Amino acid sequence: MTSGQKTVSAFLSLITGLLVVILGLCLDWAPWMWIAALVLVSALWAVVAYSATRTRRSDPFPPGSLIDLPAPPPVERQELFISRVPLPSLLDDYDFLMSARVRWCPVEPLANEQLINPGALATECVLARARAITAGLPPFRSSLVQHQLSAALGVMAPDPGEHVLAMALDVELSLKDEDQERLDRLAAIRKDEAVWEHQRKYEQNKREYLGNDVLTTTGSAVVWWLARNDDHVEKTVKDIGLLARLSSAANDREVDEPFRHLVAEAFPPPPERDWTMDVPDAEEPPHEQPDPSHADVFADFFRRMGFRPGEDEGALIADQVAMAVASRDAVTADEIRRRFGVRSMVPPSNGSSPAAQTDEEEPDDPDYA
Repeated sequence: MTSGQKTVSAFLSLITGLLVVILGLCLDWAPWMWIAALVLVSALWAVVAYSATRTRRSDPFPPGSLIDLPAPPPVERQELFISRVPLPSLLDDYDFLMSARVRWCPVEPLANEQLINPGALATECVLARARAITAGLPPFRSSLVQHQLSAALGVMAPDPGEHVLAMALDVELSLKDEDQERLDRLAAIRKDEAVWEHQRKYEQNKREYLGNDVLTTTGSAVVWWLARNDDHVEKTVKDIGLLARLSSAANDREVDEPFRHLVAEAFPPPPERDWTMDVPDAEEPPHEQPDPSHADVFADFFRRMGFRPGEDEGALIADQVAMAVASRDAVTADEIRRRFGVRSMVPPSNGSSPAAQTDEEEPDDPDYA
């Protein structure tokens, strides 16, 4: 008996015994009736077990009841080795090199093999399947393509004429050494270009942030610097002059007027005249300085307005002012033209030709420079 049959028999025996006990208790059997019932149940289960054993040991298919079929003829499988066969890739001029064992068997084993070349058919079948895969893949990951080819060519498939079934084993895929070196260099260049592009964008964003936001005015530069150094307020106050110069340089303009007093080196005051050079050695220099001339006042005005020596705009304005005051004070007009490099329009007083006075002279006023 099997284990299942034994389990069922034990379960039924237990159920039958319980039924006999319940029945005997309910009917108040005599002792001899208990003994007779147990003997009867035991004999019944012995007959059932014997019948099951005989049934299991009997052959369900006696000899002669089955039809013997002839065994199929053995299939002869043949192999050949191909080495470093070029296969196209997604990039022109970068071919894969495939090596593998080609295994094949005829579709009809009893066919006349003298009329076909099964090895050639099998090889072409395998290579055609391989080309269809490699032609759409880049050559950068030849090892990954190798595993893909191994899986695709690991199944027997018929050739177009259905003469043979072919597959490939031990597939190896590689590239030429010089092609692999070129691809490695190209990969390194692409990585460097990506890093350079990120750096360029970072610098460009930083320049736009500083030029179009931070340094647009001196006030915005001070606020930005204070936000970065909020715990050094006194240092920020001391750096206002520097920030004013940075803002003006970033926007190609002069320092804003409210902050020029903080940039003394860019706008120095006019030098004081040494009066000892204008008096004899025996006399003492005057204690009081004379009032500045009209040309000095005009040069100081130009300096405060931000005009620099040599600028065309300043020279044009100076020429217009000189022409306006020439009728009232020709000396002041000549002095203004001389300081700002404007051609003199007043005839000379020493008898020289007017052409000699039309050449431009470089401004030599130390108060203006």
